[in-house]
Amino acid sequence: MSRVIRFFEEWAGLWLLLILIPIVSRTLIQIDETRYVTVAWEMWVQGNWLVPHLNGEAYHHKPPLLFWLINLGWTAFGVNEWWPRLIPGLFSLGNLFLSAYIARILWPKQPRIARWVPFLLLSSFLWCIFTGITMFDMLLTFFNLLGIIAILQKRWGLLGIAIGLGVLTKGPVILLNLLPIALLVPWWSEIESFTKYYLSLIISIFIGALIALTWAIPAGILGGEEYQHAIFFGQTANRLVNSFAHQQPIWWYIVWLPIALFPVSFWLPVWRSLLQLPKHWNNKGVKFCLMWFVPVFISFSLISGKQLHYLLPSLPALALLIAYLLEKITIPKYRRSAALPGLIIILLGIVFLIVPYLLSVTRLPLWVENIPLPVSIALIVLGGILLGQQSNKFKQRLLALSSVTVLVSLIIPLTILRAGGQAYDLREISNKINTLQQNGTTLAHFGNYYGEYHFLGRLQQKLKVVDEYDICPWLTEHPDSKLIVFFKRDYQDLIKYADYVQAYRSKFVGIIDGYFIRSVCVKIMF
Repeated sequence: MSRVIRFFEEWAGLWLLLILIPIVSRTLIQIDETRYVTVAWEMWVQGNWLVPHLNGEAYHHKPPLLFWLINLGWTAFGVNEWWPRLIPGLFSLGNLFLSAYIARILWPKQPRIARWVPFLLLSSFLWCIFTGITMFDMLLTFFNLLGIIAILQKRWGLLGIAIGLGVLTKGPVILLNLLPIALLVPWWSEIESFTKYYLSLIISIFIGALIALTWAIPAGILGGEEYQHAIFFGQTANRLVNSFAHQQPIWWYIVWLPIALFPVSFWLPVWRSLLQLPKHWNNKGVKFCLMWFVPVFISFSLISGKQLHYLLPSLPALALLIAYLLEKITIPKYRRSAALPGLIIILLGIVFLIVPYLLSVTRLPLWVENIPLPVSIALIVLGGILLGQQSNKFKQRLLALSSVTVLVSLIIPLTILRAGGQAYDLREISNKINTLQQNGTTLAHFGNYYGEYHFLGRLQQKLKVVDEYDICPWLTEHPDSKLIVFFKRDYQDLIKYADYVQAYRSKFVGIIDGYFIRSVCVKIMF
């Protein structure tokens, strides 16, 4: 236990910064965070833990495990905003421990690898940012790592549990992460009986399917035929073949992954270590990490829908591989190995310094003029730390890199959110909507609604959603109604009639009396 505590103490401060500063510095951000916590909120209000709902409609896009965990926390601590945002951070902590544990399994005689892996993960913007965002990927990463451990140790019951909980987290995508490494066992391990091995693997998949079906079958019966089709086939199949969202070309991950892994992907020792990779092809751990990452990366590149956070479950494989290779090379003393990441961060600081002055000549959002000078200075100083860092101890270099990464990954998003103000904070309009509903006002949302207001305003009534085809008939039936409207370019003239207006990302959103919409709906072709 004392060894675990000492291991945790080395990077505990960095992890705590990643989870605590966002919780105290910002609210839930639209669209993803507000949507997922709204689904959990409607589960809480309705008391229906079987079929998730969004604005009163069955929500089939994600399984319920995250929503269950949020509701369990609310049961223990009361309804609050901090608990849903703490969940991914807790799973991120578990992922750091599990990644180090995998290192001990692969290379038991090289303890430094296990110590370095958490620092390497914390030296990636992608990892740091998603530690503090209420989404599913840190949970999926945890169950993926649990499955990886089960495969290494041939613990088939544990693998079944990992698969089942992974499916309940984000659907069958857990199989896309785990099956390649499990099926490619002849390339990284020796097996006494392939028949026994693959039969055990099939049993694990069957156990995982049973766990998932204990929710899916009753949920499908209760949710109806359309919901059944969506959770058993539609949503995953559509994303694989012809994505309805986030569609990107096949080369997209190749271009963006190094940027997502910044600054560790621009760190000189990493590239020096990767040059040594051909010398270590025969190492079991190296082959395992390659068979873990490469097939998954290729598979996700072939899939139509792409987002960088889809690769989070595979990042520990890269961290493990790099940690092993770094342990095998000699790091030159006193060399400024982090000069390139340092220069890039300094450049970011300069960009933040000059961008408010570009407002008059570019189409930047108005809130960029609110970016404070200390932010630019902080980025330039942090970049300067890396630029000048030349310790003769490798651990200190790695600690400096991960510390700067954590700080920069906090500074940049929080600066944008704070400068944006209400553009990324919907609490005020959400509370106004709640007040109107409580007073009996008939409300409708014009255009797509993704649950932005329900949890933040603690709404307990469904918002009617109307579009340009049914807005006029609906207003005729509800002459005393009010509408929530996004004032895009076509509707800018309506702002002057609004009861309330605030920024919403790059546009405006407001509440407007239906009377004014009725008088102009034909003219502006609603």
